[in-house]
Amino acid sequence: MKELALYILDLAQNSIRAEAKNIYIEINIDTSKDMLKVCIEDDGCGMNEELLKKVVDPFVTTRKERKVGLGIPFFKELVEQCGGKFEIFSEEGKGTKIRGTFKLSSIDLIPIGDMSSTIVSLILSDPEIDIVYRFKKDEYEFLFDTKQFRKVLKEVSLNEISVLNWIREYVKENMEV
Repeated sequence: MKELALYILDLAQNSIRAEAKNIYIEINIDTSKDMLKVCIEDDGCGMNEELLKKVVDPFVTTRKERKVGLGIPFFKELVEQCGGKFEIFSEEGKGTKIRGTFKLSSIDLIPIGDMSSTIVSLILSDPEIDIVYRFKKDEYEFLFDTKQFRKVLKEVSLNEISVLNWIREYVKENMEV
Protein backbone atom coordinates (compact mmCIF):
# COMPACT_ATOMS: atom_id res chain seq x y z
CA MET A 1 0.00 0.00 0.00
CA LYS A 2 1.23 3.45 -0.86
CA GLU A 3 -0.23 5.48 2.00
CA LEU A 4 -0.94 5.07 5.72
CA ALA A 5 -4.61 5.96 5.19
CA LEU A 6 -5.10 2.65 3.36
CA TYR A 7 -3.51 0.67 6.21
CA ILE A 8 -5.76 2.53 8.65
CA LEU A 9 -8.82 1.80 6.50
CA ASP A 10 -7.99 -1.91 6.40
CA LEU A 11 -7.41 -2.10 10.17
CA ALA A 12 -10.57 -0.11 10.95
CA GLN A 13 -12.58 -2.41 8.66
CA ASN A 14 -11.39 -5.25 10.90
CA SER A 15 -13.03 -3.32 13.75
CA ILE A 16 -16.30 -3.16 11.81
CA ARG A 17 -16.15 -6.93 11.17
CA ALA A 18 -15.53 -7.37 14.90
CA GLU A 19 -18.88 -5.64 15.50
CA ALA A 20 -17.38 -2.55 17.09
CA LYS A 21 -19.75 0.28 17.96
CA ASN A 22 -16.92 2.78 18.47
CA ILE A 23 -13.69 3.21 16.53
CA TYR A 24 -10.99 5.62 17.64
CA ILE A 25 -8.25 6.59 15.17
CA GLU A 26 -5.34 8.82 16.09
CA ILE A 27 -2.42 10.13 14.09
CA ASN A 28 0.12 12.01 16.17
CA ILE A 29 3.16 13.67 14.59
CA ASP A 30 5.83 15.03 16.92
CA THR A 31 8.63 16.51 14.84
CA SER A 32 10.76 17.30 17.91
CA LYS A 33 10.78 13.57 18.79
CA ASP A 34 11.07 12.43 15.14
CA MET A 35 7.92 10.36 15.71
CA LEU A 36 4.67 9.56 13.94
CA LYS A 37 2.21 7.46 15.93
CA VAL A 38 -0.84 5.72 14.48
CA CYS A 39 -3.42 4.17 16.78
CA ILE A 40 -6.64 2.33 15.92
CA GLU A 41 -8.80 1.23 18.84
CA ASP A 42 -12.24 -0.38 18.96
CA ASP A 43 -14.78 -1.89 21.34
CA GLY A 44 -15.45 -4.93 19.14
CA CYS A 45 -15.39 -8.60 20.10
CA GLY A 46 -11.65 -8.63 20.78
CA MET A 47 -9.36 -11.65 20.58
CA ASN A 48 -8.36 -14.38 22.98
CA GLU A 49 -4.68 -14.71 23.94
CA GLU A 50 -4.06 -17.55 21.50
CA LEU A 51 -5.33 -15.60 18.48
CA LEU A 52 -3.60 -12.42 19.67
CA LYS A 53 -0.23 -14.22 19.58
CA LYS A 54 -0.87 -15.52 16.04
CA VAL A 55 -2.54 -12.48 14.45
CA VAL A 56 0.71 -11.05 13.06
CA ASP A 57 1.07 -14.20 10.92
CA PRO A 58 -0.37 -13.54 7.43
CA PHE A 59 -1.73 -17.09 7.28
CA VAL A 60 -3.95 -16.57 10.33
CA THR A 61 -7.34 -14.93 9.87
CA THR A 62 -10.85 -15.17 11.27
CA ARG A 63 -12.34 -14.47 7.84
CA LYS A 64 -14.27 -17.24 6.13
CA GLU A 65 -13.94 -15.98 2.54
CA ARG A 66 -10.13 -16.28 2.39
CA LYS A 67 -7.35 -17.98 4.31
CA VAL A 68 -4.95 -15.07 4.70
CA GLY A 69 -5.12 -11.85 6.70
CA LEU A 70 -2.53 -9.33 5.58
CA GLY A 71 -3.60 -6.05 7.21
CA ILE A 72 -2.00 -6.46 10.62
CA PRO A 73 1.16 -8.27 9.39
CA PHE A 74 1.76 -5.66 6.66
CA PHE A 75 1.22 -2.78 9.11
CA LYS A 76 3.64 -4.40 11.59
CA GLU A 77 6.22 -4.90 8.85
CA LEU A 78 5.95 -1.27 7.73
CA VAL A 79 6.33 0.01 11.29
CA GLU A 80 9.43 -2.10 11.88
CA GLN A 81 10.86 -1.23 8.45
CA CYS A 82 10.65 2.45 9.50
CA GLY A 83 12.59 1.84 12.71
CA GLY A 84 9.44 1.91 14.83
CA LYS A 85 7.56 -0.14 17.35
CA PHE A 86 4.39 -2.17 16.75
CA GLU A 87 1.99 -3.02 19.59
CA ILE A 88 -1.33 -4.83 19.70
CA PHE A 89 -3.57 -5.29 22.71
CA SER A 90 -6.85 -7.15 22.79
CA GLU A 91 -9.28 -8.66 25.23
CA GLU A 92 -12.23 -10.84 24.36
CA GLY A 93 -15.48 -8.96 24.71
CA LYS A 94 -13.71 -5.61 25.17
CA GLY A 95 -11.95 -4.74 21.93
CA THR A 96 -8.59 -4.30 20.27
CA LYS A 97 -5.96 -1.56 20.12
CA ILE A 98 -3.24 -1.44 17.47
CA ARG A 99 -0.44 1.09 17.72
CA GLY A 100 2.46 1.78 15.40
CA THR A 101 5.13 4.30 16.28
CA PHE A 102 7.23 5.25 13.26
CA LYS A 103 10.52 7.07 12.97
CA LEU A 104 9.34 10.20 11.14
CA SER A 105 12.65 10.68 9.30
CA SER A 106 12.71 7.09 7.99
CA ILE A 107 13.30 6.92 4.26
CA ASP A 108 10.77 4.05 4.15
CA LEU A 109 7.93 6.02 5.73
CA ILE A 110 5.06 6.41 3.27
CA PRO A 111 2.79 9.50 3.21
CA ILE A 112 -0.30 9.67 5.43
CA GLY A 113 -2.42 10.01 2.31
CA ASP A 114 -6.13 10.61 1.97
CA MET A 115 -7.58 10.31 5.46
CA SER A 116 -10.71 12.17 4.40
CA SER A 117 -11.62 9.32 2.02
CA THR A 118 -10.77 6.76 4.71
CA ILE A 119 -13.20 8.40 7.14
CA VAL A 120 -15.92 8.63 4.47
CA SER A 121 -15.38 4.96 3.51
CA LEU A 122 -15.74 3.89 7.13
CA ILE A 123 -18.97 5.86 7.51
CA LEU A 124 -20.31 4.25 4.33
CA SER A 125 -19.34 0.80 5.65
CA ASP A 126 -21.60 1.29 8.65
CA PRO A 127 -23.21 4.71 9.24
CA GLU A 128 -24.24 3.72 12.79
CA ILE A 129 -20.69 3.21 14.08
CA ASP A 130 -19.23 6.10 16.05
CA ILE A 131 -15.86 7.20 14.72
CA VAL A 132 -13.50 9.56 16.46
CA TYR A 133 -10.53 10.72 14.41
CA ARG A 134 -7.84 12.80 16.09
CA PHE A 135 -4.98 14.32 14.12
CA LYS A 136 -2.14 16.02 15.98
CA LYS A 137 0.93 17.64 14.54
CA ASP A 138 3.12 19.32 17.12
CA GLU A 139 0.90 22.06 18.61
CA TYR A 140 -1.93 21.68 16.06
CA GLU A 141 -4.87 19.38 16.81
CA PHE A 142 -7.97 18.44 14.82
CA LEU A 143 -10.82 16.27 16.09
CA PHE A 144 -13.60 14.70 14.05
CA ASP A 145 -16.37 12.90 15.96
CA THR A 146 -19.45 11.38 14.32
CA LYS A 147 -21.42 11.75 17.58
CA GLN A 148 -21.07 15.53 17.35
CA PHE A 149 -22.21 15.49 13.73
CA ARG A 150 -25.25 13.36 14.56
CA LYS A 151 -26.30 15.88 17.23
CA VAL A 152 -26.19 18.70 14.70
CA LEU A 153 -27.74 16.79 11.81
CA LYS A 154 -30.55 15.21 13.90
CA GLU A 155 -32.68 13.25 11.37
CA VAL A 156 -30.23 13.57 8.47
CA SER A 157 -28.11 10.44 8.01
CA LEU A 158 -24.32 10.64 7.89
CA ASN A 159 -24.36 8.62 4.68
CA GLU A 160 -26.30 11.25 2.71
CA ILE A 161 -24.14 12.18 -0.28
CA SER A 162 -24.10 15.91 0.56
CA VAL A 163 -23.06 15.15 4.16
CA LEU A 164 -20.33 12.75 3.03
CA ASN A 165 -18.98 15.32 0.56
CA TRP A 166 -18.93 17.96 3.30
CA ILE A 167 -17.18 15.57 5.73
CA ARG A 168 -14.58 14.70 3.08
CA GLU A 169 -13.78 18.39 2.50
CA TYR A 170 -13.87 19.22 6.22
CA VAL A 171 -11.37 16.49 7.12
CA LYS A 172 -9.19 17.27 4.10
CA GLU A 173 -9.01 20.99 4.95
CA ASN A 174 -8.09 20.29 8.56
CA MET A 175 -5.31 17.88 7.58
CA GLU A 176 -3.48 20.52 5.57
CA VAL A 177 -1.06 21.75 8.18
